[in-house]
Amino acid sequence: MPTIFYGWWIVLACFSIAAYVGGACFFGFTAFFEPIVEEFGWSYTQVSIAFSLRGLEMGILAPLTGFLVDRFGARKLVFGGTFIVGLALILFSLTNSLLMFYSASILIAFGASGCSSTVLMTAVAQWFRKNVGKAIGLVACGFGAGGILIPAVVWLIDLYGWRTALIILGLGIWALGIPLSFVILHKPEHYGYLPDGEVPVEGSHSHRGPDGEEEGNLKEALRSGNFWKIGVAEVIRMMITIAVIIHIIPYLSSIGMPRASAAFVATAIPIVSIIGRLGFGWLSDIFDTKYVLAVVHFLFGMGILAFAYIHVKWLMFPFLFVFSPAFGGAVSLRGTILREYFGRAFFGRMLGITLGMTAIGGVIGPSIAGWTFDHLGRYQPIWLLFAGATVIAMVSILRLGVPHQTSKE
Repeated sequence: MPTIFYGWWIVLACFSIAAYVGGACFFGFTAFFEPIVEEFGWSYTQVSIAFSLRGLEMGILAPLTGFLVDRFGARKLVFGGTFIVGLALILFSLTNSLLMFYSASILIAFGASGCSSTVLMTAVAQWFRKNVGKAIGLVACGFGAGGILIPAVVWLIDLYGWRTALIILGLGIWALGIPLSFVILHKPEHYGYLPDGEVPVEGSHSHRGPDGEEEGNLKEALRSGNFWKIGVAEVIRMMITIAVIIHIIPYLSSIGMPRASAAFVATAIPIVSIIGRLGFGWLSDIFDTKYVLAVVHFLFGMGILAFAYIHVKWLMFPFLFVFSPAFGGAVSLRGTILREYFGRAFFGRMLGITLGMTAIGGVIGPSIAGWTFDHLGRYQPIWLLFAGATVIAMVSILRLGVPHQTSKE
């Protein structure tokens, strides 16, 4: 019986960590929005800024995280990140002022930067070439599977209060993330393998660099038009994604949907997104990633348009089954297209810098959405504006040129 390539065990560990961090620190935080507003009387804009600060700090740290994971490997960063996230969630439960609320949000982002996309996808990208779309797609599915935690988070808040719920979530990340960090290894060459489990042929020669890829030049890659076109599309996508995820329960409550039903919809988004995370990742191993990603952005825009009119009840289904897979597919393809266009020699730094750019969108999106509701009393205008912005993202992707260096053979 053939042994399982160790890279797939790394994928499983990264999937599990991504699921918990995604559920506890990303998707699940929409359930804390209204209880915090009710207790402190803060405006939607003030609370939105706190969640935006998480995204900003994570974005600022992402380029540094990318450098560190390329230099030292993912294990140390995941270990430290999960420890800090657990500590930050516990400190978050002690919030008694707006300043402390913002500070705890930043600390969560600091820890999450060590155990989220940049680190986990880089860990996996080092171990795969031909199957990189599938492998990264599976890790991205972990973030989507985190949506399963939303009902549990809502239940914990309703039963014990939001402060105790945060303590429980903090202890949970310690119990799961710290042991799994030891499963993650750096590069297959250090253990006698090539990506995808291929065994190096003795005496063979290659024009590739010591890590099995052409080294390329990081500065040249960062100056290329391809990188900036990807960056523009990612900033727009992140602006919309973070706004929807943070405001989904408040928005649905504002149009008369019961909180329990709104929580169900919030749960369905990441779960349904798994279809796109794996499906579009698989398609990118077969078809040109550029065109697959352009289709994803088109579907993303159609989903936001349905979201704007979701008070028409039947539009709930197009929203969930168009927006969610597109949202998930974009998460998978972000790493895949960077791997395809720029190789893996500096993949962590490229992904980290890209995430740093998207922090701009992560700050703007939820803050504008909160401001819109505070001043207009409804969310629909901002959703329509976001739907239009997806056209810019799609065109930007379609204008991508020839890959700087390819990872496909």
